[in-house]
Amino acid sequence: MRSFTRRTARKFALAGAATATGLLLTACGSDDGASGMDHSGTSASVTTSTAAPSATPSGPSSSGAPASGTPASGDFNDADVMFAQMMIPHHEQALEMAGLAAGRAEDPEVRKLVAAIERAQDPEIQKMKAWLKGWGRPESAGHGSGGHGMAGMMSEQDMKDLAALKGRAFDRKFAELMIAHHDGAVAMAKDEQNNGRNATAKALADDVVRTQSAEVAALKKILDRL
Repeated sequence: MRSFTRRTARKFALAGAATATGLLLTACGSDDGASGMDHSGTSASVTTSTAAPSATPSGPSSSGAPASGTPASGDFNDADVMFAQMMIPHHEQALEMAGLAAGRAEDPEVRKLVAAIERAQDPEIQKMKAWLKGWGRPESAGHGSGGHGMAGMMSEQDMKDLAALKGRAFDRKFAELMIAHHDGAVAMAKDEQNNGRNATAKALADDVVRTQSAEVAALKKILDRL
């Protein structure tokens, strides 16, 4: 009877140990599963926090328009903004001067340059307006001067004097004024080349320096023979 009691007690003890081991293994498995979920959550959180900055562009360009919709995408600085804000009215006056050539210009080379100015500068104005919109910046620098304080800009009297001329006199005055106007644009573009950050804006500055320097050379040759 005593031997039977010992065997029975040993069986119960072994059964209890097995049960405890099973419970322990189950608990460990649950801990591993819970731990795996925690790492997954942590990983997702890290991914989200890492991706968040790229969704919000640095600086003022975080105005709501997606980066892909911004014509001049990428980083930009105050020099880029000022370049666009100043070059827009500068180009607009060049187009106004070119518009006076209709019915006034006589020289074929002057007319050819007028057409080139109109062909190049109006699309550039639209580009720069799109940049400023994408950057969340106004089209005007806000000085209220209409751009007349910038290098190479004509005064209202200059424009009136030019409009009053025709033929050879117009051609000569137009060349003189446009040389000064282009020189001002080239100076502004060179400032953008040196101080700007946005690659698209700097590429336009390169174009301005190249094309308007060539037009200045052509205008000087026209003056020499007029």
